[in-house]
Amino acid sequence: MSSKLEINRLGDNNKINNSLKSYSTANVINHSDVDWSQLDEKEKKIVNEFIYLLDKSRQLFNGLRELPQYGHKSSQWNAYFARTFDVYTKLWKYQQQNRQVLEQKYNLKRWQIGEIASKIGQLYYHYYLRTSESNYLKEAYSFYQAIQSRAYYSKANKEEKPDLMVKKLRFYARFIVVCLLLKKTKQVKDLIRELGRQIDDYVKIYDPEDQIEWQMVKNEINDFLEADSLVHIDNDNLISYSNRLVPSHVPLIGPNTMMSYTEQFRTQHLKQSTVSSNLVLTEIIIVGNCHNQIKFSELSLDMYRILQAVEREPTPSASSDKSMTTSLIMNDLDDKNSSQSIIQRENPHKYLLYKPSFSQFYTYISSAFKDLPPHSVLMIYLSADACESHSRAQIEHAYDFGGVRTNGKKDAANLSSSMNGLGLNHSGHEIHHRKSNLSKETHCIYPGDLYPFSRKPIFLIVDSSNSFAFKNFPNLFGQPFLSLLAPQLLPPIFQEREHHNGSLFTLFLTNPLFAFCYICNISNLTGIVYSKSQDQISAILIEIARAFYKNKQIESVFFQFSADDFLRVFIFRFVFCFCSLKLHRGFKGIDYYPSSQPQLPNEIIDNKSILKMIIELATILNIRQLFLDIDDE
Repeated sequence: MSSKLEINRLGDNNKINNSLKSYSTANVINHSDVDWSQLDEKEKKIVNEFIYLLDKSRQLFNGLRELPQYGHKSSQWNAYFARTFDVYTKLWKYQQQNRQVLEQKYNLKRWQIGEIASKIGQLYYHYYLRTSESNYLKEAYSFYQAIQSRAYYSKANKEEKPDLMVKKLRFYARFIVVCLLLKKTKQVKDLIRELGRQIDDYVKIYDPEDQIEWQMVKNEINDFLEADSLVHIDNDNLISYSNRLVPSHVPLIGPNTMMSYTEQFRTQHLKQSTVSSNLVLTEIIIVGNCHNQIKFSELSLDMYRILQAVEREPTPSASSDKSMTTSLIMNDLDDKNSSQSIIQRENPHKYLLYKPSFSQFYTYISSAFKDLPPHSVLMIYLSADACESHSRAQIEHAYDFGGVRTNGKKDAANLSSSMNGLGLNHSGHEIHHRKSNLSKETHCIYPGDLYPFSRKPIFLIVDSSNSFAFKNFPNLFGQPFLSLLAPQLLPPIFQEREHHNGSLFTLFLTNPLFAFCYICNISNLTGIVYSKSQDQISAILIEIARAFYKNKQIESVFFQFSADDFLRVFIFRFVFCFCSLKLHRGFKGIDYYPSSQPQLPNEIIDNKSILKMIIELATILNIRQLFLDIDDE
């Protein structure tokens, strides 16, 4: 479902979300309403300074849309963001310190204060998208929460024109996005109900032309939340669960696999501090282009799940002090000094590409490749519809076996516009005829398109029914390469649900317990069973780590990538996915299992201890009958 009211006005439809494009001329405050004759010199100075800061902040805010959306290490956007934050910080403090004069002499209204707070929230949210640091997301939440609790927009429906009411609706939509990303599910439900009431008031009072679009927005949010709520947990208010990574809960590969999580974490970081050549996940490209998959605010369900899995759970101490977070932004101007004086950044940088064209994909991956420092990994995640090859000769793996689809609408529109501009009339039949004679589909990401970037380490995840096209990826430059590929086939019942519930493979990589429940048709768990099952999942991952350590046949590239927490978790969850599907009676045959390059040895994927523990998990969930006996698989 889509809407021409893209919730956050997040920029180009196929680029990363950019919430800074919601500005309109309705935001301009008419300074001519000030009766200067009634102000003394001190009051004039206060009002003039406020007007200057307000105009300056608006100018800087609008200028953000002109910044390139890629190249996050560019000093241009860092400096510009720092200046914008600085002006907004001064503006916010200034209106607080001079509130009485501004209300009495300038006629400052509460909604105008709310607009300033909203812009600051949007800045933090956009900075989160730029940096992938979830502490900024929590800062955006703090400002939005304050706007709601202080009811800055409470009188929006009293205005003669609908402009202010639209601001209020956009605020609620942005707040919902932030709460979704922070997994504040209960609050999201409350906000959806409130948004529904506000939309009803908006329609009743103003009878606007865009009422259908706003109803679609509300329905889209409801559909997204329902699709992501695969398993209901009784008393879930007492249980904290998130797809984000808690580093101290990541098992290690080594002789001390059974150490406590805290001991593992400390030992690992001590070891990493002395080994500078360990590979680290630094740049990520996340592509979502599944035609019918549920989405909200230019995030497909698969994108939403995977982006959280490559973030660490934000620490309360790091986000409790706004001045600390603001100093992090300001210190970005000087990378040399920032590492000594600010919070250490922990998340890899990522680009979110919703239905990109091929040219957009190539632009962003080229930027990520350029920004990749030594001993770093570029992760490419492709969740997209299959682009199957119609070539008669399937010899070269680079292009003959197809790939995954990109968005061809923009490219087609540009071609049509160019030809019309040249006075070349053409019919749709002629275009189709020309295209049918092409040997390769142009709107597709082929394995060969990724070859140039394998000059640096690549960790590839392909979630598509045509994932097999990416098998036999050649190691042309001798750099570490590892791919995790989704199953080619799914049982019919899961194929039917994919557009609504998201991909099964991505679900296993981001939330293995919910994925296990999903293939067993479990939609409700008691709190006790949930806790026991999570403990069993953790025990299985530790057993997988032990199997890795003991096995001498595993390709060294698995250990190279396992030096990074995020990638190690993906690899272990991949093993859990493979073993679970192999044991499940509904998944019959190798095409129903995921694959990897290089392949894992049988000593891992047929490990009796791992398989036995998965059967024990099925017993805890009371669905043992759905799985084969270990001797029968």
